[in-house]
Amino acid sequence: MHPRHDHTKGGPVNAFQDQRVVVTGAGGGIGAALAHRFAAEGATVAVNDLDPAKAASVAEAIGARAVAVPGDASAVAAEAREALGGTVDVYCANAGLASGGDAFADEAVWETAWDTNVMAHVRAARLLLPDWLERGSGRFVSTVSAAGLLTMIGAAPYSVTKHGALAFAEWLSLTYRHRGLQVHAICPQGVRTDMLTAAGSAGELVLAPTAITPEAVADALFDGMEKGRFLILPHPEVADFYASRATDPDRWLSGMNHLQRKWETR
Repeated sequence: MHPRHDHTKGGPVNAFQDQRVVVTGAGGGIGAALAHRFAAEGATVAVNDLDPAKAASVAEAIGARAVAVPGDASAVAAEAREALGGTVDVYCANAGLASGGDAFADEAVWETAWDTNVMAHVRAARLLLPDWLERGSGRFVSTVSAAGLLTMIGAAPYSVTKHGALAFAEWLSLTYRHRGLQVHAICPQGVRTDMLTAAGSAGELVLAPTAITPEAVADALFDGMEKGRFLILPHPEVADFYASRATDPDRWLSGMNHLQRKWETR
């Protein structure tokens, strides 16, 4: 986000100067890009990742404006808040699992995807909302993926839980926006990260051709925050796909089924 101009004072204002930001899953990819960008904007960032070495590496690269908070994103909010001195202004629920599989995926796969992709967001909000509502300000950023708006072939647990993440972000926004809570749902398609590589042949078919950098996702978020948008679409064409899905679901499902059959015969 470029500095805003405060016409009453005649000078630039950095919206995130001295704010305290948590980014989960920030050991690489989108999370690392978000952590670097918030720090560049003047925020102090708690860099979370399940891998302690990755969290430490990103925090070290950022420097004095970052602190590493390794651990499971589904239960790290309290520790991250403490590491930031007891206050969080922005919480980026970015950690996610790209769990593949169909309806027959093991129960454990479904449970882990649900815990990381949905319940981690619920637990963080549960912890942070009382303070945010009391002071009338707070920002919750959910990295959802276009799969939460649309779907993803070959990945039932991922698609279903990302729909859940979007639904929770929508609920937070409609319930608390009049009380100062700002909510943003980031919904990119392919992003050049390890998660895209892990998506295998389905990712190659659907996501890789239009994949963007993690930094482009961060740019889209900051542009959307400046404009007060809930839905952040680093791939603008997703808006058309989303509209098609809503207005003519049978045609859209037929198109996705065509893509499914193409993937099956690769």
